[in-house]
Amino acid sequence: MDTDPPTPLAAPLTTTLTRRRLDEALHTLTVTFRGMTAIPEEVNCTCHWGSEEEQALLKVPDVELDPDLLRRTWQAIDWTDHGAVLRRILPQFARELAAGRIDRETVYGLAEAGGSFARGRWQQWPAQQAAAVRDFLDAWWTHALTDPAPPAPAHDVLSVCAEASGTLTPYLDTWTRTTGPVSDAHLILAATEWEYDLLGDDLPWQGNWYDTDRDRLRTDLADWLLTEATPRLASAAAPDELRRRISLLALHDEPRWTHPDWPGYRY
Repeated sequence: MDTDPPTPLAAPLTTTLTRRRLDEALHTLTVTFRGMTAIPEEVNCTCHWGSEEEQALLKVPDVELDPDLLRRTWQAIDWTDHGAVLRRILPQFARELAAGRIDRETVYGLAEAGGSFARGRWQQWPAQQAAAVRDFLDAWWTHALTDPAPPAPAHDVLSVCAEASGTLTPYLDTWTRTTGPVSDAHLILAATEWEYDLLGDDLPWQGNWYDTDRDRLRTDLADWLLTEATPRLASAAAPDELRRRISLLALHDEPRWTHPDWPGYRY
C-alpha cells in the first residue's frame, strides 16, 4: 500500500548558520547607514559630554570612534536629534554589541543599550533602515540562543532587544521555536537570573527609556515562563527549587508570599 512520504523535519539552527546570518545583518547595517552623520547643528555640553573636536567627528561619516567616545555618544540622552546620531554610529555600535564589548561600559546593565535604540525611534525610520535594524536585533538574538558561550549572556541580549523594540513578543516567539540543549541551558540561566525580580513583580533588568511599558514586558515574560518555558525547564532537568519558584508566578499578592514554596524574599 502506498503511503505518503514523511514530512521532512526543519533543519535545526546551528551556531554556524546563525553566525552567518548575524554577519550578514551587520554588513547590511554598514551598507544601509553608510554616509550618515549627525545634523549640522547638533551640539552637546563640552563640560560633561566631550570636546568640540569630538562632536565634530559625529558630523563626519564612516569614521570609527574610539570606544570611550562611542560609549558617551550612545549613552547620552540629550541629543537634539538622537535618531541622526544613532544612525551615524549604528554600524560600529552594533558590532560592539555583537562582540560583547558594550556590557563593560554600562551603568544599569546591557539593557541600557536598548534604550539608546528606543530613543532613536528607529521603527519610524524609512522602511529599509528600520528593516536593517530589526534584522540585526533578531539575528543577534537568534545567534545568542544557539551559541553555547555567547559574548553576552542570552538573557542580556533579550533585554536589549526588548528595550529597543518595546516588546518581547517576537523574541520570545523565536525562543519558543529554538529548542535544544543549548537554548534550554540559556533558559535555565535566564530563569535563575530573573526569578527574584519577577517574584517581586518587577522586570528583571533596568530600562532607561520613559516610553517603555515595563509592566507589560514583565507580564509577558512571566506568562511565557509559566506556559512555554515550564515544560522545557522540566525536560532540561532544571533544579526543582527553580521550577517551584517559577510556578509561584501564577499566584499574586498574599497567596504567593504565603505559599509553602515562597523563598522568603524581602523587597
